Amino acid sequence: MAYDARWEDYQRLSLRFARSLDGSDPATALKAFATFGRRFAQNRDSLPQSDEDRAFHLVADATILIDYELPFAETDERAEQLIRRAASLLDEAISLDARCHDAIRMQSAAQNPSFETYYAFLREGADEVRAHCEEARENVGADDHTDRVKLARDIAMHPYYRWLATMADKALVCGRNKDAIRLSEELLALDPDDGSDVRFTCALAYAKLEDEAGLDALARRCREAGVYRGSDDAWLLLARASLAHKRRDPAAARERISDVIRTYPHAAATLVRQRELPDGVFSRIAVQPFSEDELIIAASEGTVILQEGRDRRGRGVFGSWVADAAADLAPEEERAEVEDALREVESAGAR
Repeated sequence: MAYDARWEDYQRLSLRFARSLDGSDPATALKAFATFGRRFAQNRDSLPQSDEDRAFHLVADATILIDYELPFAETDERAEQLIRRAASLLDEAISLDARCHDAIRMQSAAQNPSFETYYAFLREGADEVRAHCEEARENVGADDHTDRVKLARDIAMHPYYRWLATMADKALVCGRNKDAIRLSEELLALDPDDGSDVRFTCALAYAKLEDEAGLDALARRCREAGVYRGSDDAWLLLARASLAHKRRDPAAARERISDVIRTYPHAAATLVRQRELPDGVFSRIAVQPFSEDELIIAASEGTVILQEGRDRRGRGVFGSWVADAAADLAPEEERAEVEDALREVESAGAR
């Protein structure tokens, strides 16, 4: 699952709170730590924290506004309010911590007018971000709680992991598919648990390059690393369907679309609609694995392969084929939903 800013905020402060307790009196320390969750929820400012912690909390608040509220704003006025508030939070975060790389990256996403300029900004700053995060990781002091130290050192690298994952995603959107794979592979080597889900970006890049062997190797490596979730996810299945479609093997491509429909709820209608959503700015949107929401995100990110070429309906050749295949393969209990989706698409096309 992608990074959850609220959970990471909780983890950061819990680590600092735990280290502030008197280790010579375990019983008293344990009793004190039992109050942490309530204090975090009700009076966060009462907890020990640094300017860096306060800055990250502002980033978490901005993330909720941008990634989870803005896409559902019902009016332009409400959207503008959310944007202004989020920008203010990010400005304040940077004023507290000039090296708050998440805030800098998120702020730049709004300030750069194109994917190319944003990618260039990320590329230019990557080495500095890595050096700072590695310095922070090395400055985590050792103690008797090895799990706590490991978590603190891992969190210290998260801003760089998110920076690299965003670079990979923007490289893919810009058509720099080899760069997207290189960046994804670098991140997977640094973080085999793949907290940023960069393997999804990598899978789409392999599909763009028509590199089936590379895609197979990626899937195999993720299984061996324990990242594999027991069933092929939507990104991998769409990538495999795209490769089969390009090599003119419609039976294999239909089988992969059928796998998507068997794996995800309401999948046929989602594949008919193929809605485009704004990307998460903090990280890939955190949703439940194998949920309808996850497939919606996968289909949106998959536009790089779905919209290749154009057909008479204004969609990509592969995207149109996927929509037709999904409608044909939809289970009986989802037929009405698929018919609604087809009407929605037809109506949107007419406009």
